[in-house]
Amino acid sequence: MKIQYASYQDTIDALQNAMSEHPHLIRLQSIGKTWEGRPIMLVTVSLDVTYADDKPALLYTGSIHAREWIGNELALKFIHYITENYRFNPKLQTALTRNTLYMVPCLNPDGFEYSRNHFSFWRKNRRNNGDGTYGVDLNRNFDAKFMRNQNTGSNTYGGPHAFSEPETCAIRDFVEQHDNIRIALDYHSQGNVFFPAHKFNHEVEIEGADLNILCANMNHEIKKVTGRQYGIHRGKPPAQLIHGSGREYYYRKGIIATVVEVGTRNIPDYMKNMSESVAENIPAIVHALNEAINYSPLAPQRVADFTIKGVDHEGVELEWQYDNRDDIYFELYRSESNKSPCGEESLIAITKSLSFRDSQLRSGQSYFYNIRAVDKVTKIKSPFSPELRLKTHLARHQSARTLFPAKEYVGYLSENYLSKNKEHFGYNSMFIGVDKKRGVSLGVVQFDLSTLPVGANIERAEFSLYPMNRVAAKIEQYGEWSVSIIDPNEIVDIYDYQAVSEARPLHTLGQTFESDKMTQGIWMKWQLNGVERTLLNSLITQKSLLLRLQGPKTLPIGNDSQVMQFDIGYGPFGSGLHYRPNLELVYQVPEQQLTLAPTRCNTIYKDAVVADRLASGFDEQGEIVYGQMAFALNADLPVEKTVFTQACLTLRSCNSIASAKDVRFTIELVELQDVDFQAVKQRQKIEYIGYEVSNEQLRERAEHHFIFDSYSLQALERLHQAHTPFYFIIRATSESQATNALVNWTACQDQHPAQLKINYISRRKQAVSAPRNLSAQTEGGVVKLMWENPEDDDFVGCFVVRNRFHPPRSPFDGVKLYGGKDAYTLDNFGNAKLSKYYAVFSYDDVPNYSEPVTLYFCAEE
Repeated sequence: MKIQYASYQDTIDALQNAMSEHPHLIRLQSIGKTWEGRPIMLVTVSLDVTYADDKPALLYTGSIHAREWIGNELALKFIHYITENYRFNPKLQTALTRNTLYMVPCLNPDGFEYSRNHFSFWRKNRRNNGDGTYGVDLNRNFDAKFMRNQNTGSNTYGGPHAFSEPETCAIRDFVEQHDNIRIALDYHSQGNVFFPAHKFNHEVEIEGADLNILCANMNHEIKKVTGRQYGIHRGKPPAQLIHGSGREYYYRKGIIATVVEVGTRNIPDYMKNMSESVAENIPAIVHALNEAINYSPLAPQRVADFTIKGVDHEGVELEWQYDNRDDIYFELYRSESNKSPCGEESLIAITKSLSFRDSQLRSGQSYFYNIRAVDKVTKIKSPFSPELRLKTHLARHQSARTLFPAKEYVGYLSENYLSKNKEHFGYNSMFIGVDKKRGVSLGVVQFDLSTLPVGANIERAEFSLYPMNRVAAKIEQYGEWSVSIIDPNEIVDIYDYQAVSEARPLHTLGQTFESDKMTQGIWMKWQLNGVERTLLNSLITQKSLLLRLQGPKTLPIGNDSQVMQFDIGYGPFGSGLHYRPNLELVYQVPEQQLTLAPTRCNTIYKDAVVADRLASGFDEQGEIVYGQMAFALNADLPVEKTVFTQACLTLRSCNSIASAKDVRFTIELVELQDVDFQAVKQRQKIEYIGYEVSNEQLRERAEHHFIFDSYSLQALERLHQAHTPFYFIIRATSESQATNALVNWTACQDQHPAQLKINYISRRKQAVSAPRNLSAQTEGGVVKLMWENPEDDDFVGCFVVRNRFHPPRSPFDGVKLYGGKDAYTLDNFGNAKLSKYYAVFSYDDVPNYSEPVTLYFCAEE
């Protein structure tokens, strides 16, 4: 038999039955009455429910919008899940022992029943507005930035004043009487997305990490059930802020609050799709319930001053402040993207220290760090500190670029709007997919590669795109979105839909995104593999990379839209540089090579030095004999801009040792003052070069290659900087004393002398000077920053970043505001009424970043 949605009376009956069967667990009450006299039911769940109001609590509200039946249905299924599982599920037992669940399955009973029985798309309650219209949008009726709207017929009419409705008054009164509520989840449909609360200030708040991580961890639980990923829409200035919502009302009272939009339709048939939506959200709610105590007065204090102490190309040192307490330790989490879960998979350290060195990282890679304190006895955890973002330094041989498309080269083309397609570029957003109105729509992004040197070798490449809205992707598990590289020489006009649509892809990037993996508010990233990077290398000569973004091209019968909307950072509703599509590249500029012959060769015995001969081993008395070589750099290479990328010392042996003893030969790079036995024996070794060569290998072949590691390469550079020759010693070792064991190597004057081959690139090693005299002032309600650029021929620009919590110690530790040669910028998306830190870094074309010049902008909040 087909399963039907529960009516409001069915809901009450089910809750009363659950309470009667589990009186120690469940308490049911009415917290008010609607215009039509229906009770607004709230169920309290906790072990033991008698003490429920003394525990930290999670507030669940559902179906505040009448047509969004999922909130009520999920609540019923969650209560059923609890009653069936709490006796043996340890995670659920812990959650209910330490926390309380307050659940209002339906906050809009009148509208819910009207939607079920009269007009399914009804949204509001059933207030008689006295002018022939009915209903108030309850989620616009709270007093958080309530906005008066005279259009009573509007679906978003917020009522005559804040809290004019009995439903919102009921939940307000309950919340104000229960200061134990720490987390609030407000369930809606549709969109498969979390909408965490904000404070209308377009700035990051102290709870920003808490909100994103709560949603990310719930998302992780959802993904484990169905593989689906919800979006998380926080951290970006909302284009249209919602006024008068319950979410912001709860958040203003210090409650961690988020809306959860479930499913892709308001009222789908109650079969597979809605069953999946219910099933995937149950473990997510359990996780949220377990977190309530971590935001209560029982929790440890939030870790203070979590910041970056130092960064290099393979690691980072983090530090923080906390009172000296024996009962506290710290959990540290790391991810390669923001809005990622903080759980066992990302936990990198448990420590009592106030600092941590995270090593073995990749160079030029972005990392995100989160930290919380834990009480070692109770295991209650603190809220999270503001998230740290950084990028490790580039390796010595690497350069990097982050490319953004110019506004005329990013947009979308629709088959039904051919004459207007040019207007879709550089304006607000891209629509990609298919719908009845536009037909098929393709995204186009073109990057200028002219700043990359021809012959560069791209080591890493990542294309990123910010999805801002997936509501028009209405069909569950249908279609996929992908990115193709097309030949820019084949496209005369990138605004020509037909030409772009029919262009043959040079390559389609390997990763595609299926509809249930399409999120909003979380960056989508395409990592280019080796084949794709090779193609990108070849396109550098054409100075252009042209990408075509495509989604599904057909619609099943009865469906009208399967479209994703992406931010492009331009236009009145674009969110600026921080949200533009971008291409991040890490590459090596073309190498050059030097081949050096030894300027001196010596064989050094205990009592003699033989010039122009190269031998090593042991003499007749078993005394060691050293071979010694010197190389002089015969090229005029500027030390401040020369990086050695590879080096190899090649030697040819003229004989092997007749003895059966295991004799081996090593090459050392050394500091050497004099060429005599005593000086060589007391030499200062810098590093071994390559691997040792055994006598057996000498018998097998004559030519031997000794490869320099990264430390040895840097040692060569230090010697180059000191204008010192490169000295090498060939040293023999043996398992036991050996005699008459000499190997002759080809020397300076021989036909095949030793060779030292050095590959190098021209790349600045040190950053240019930092900017000077950073200042700020407010103009027209906007913060204007001004500074003085350094005077250096290699100066490329300045990078400006904002952080509300601490001075940025990395160019990526905050919100990027500007990058370029100007000596000023405006913080257009910031709030001039909030205090914050600004930092400006200068950079060259590598880029190397200078130390920051920082400023604390003090404003009256």
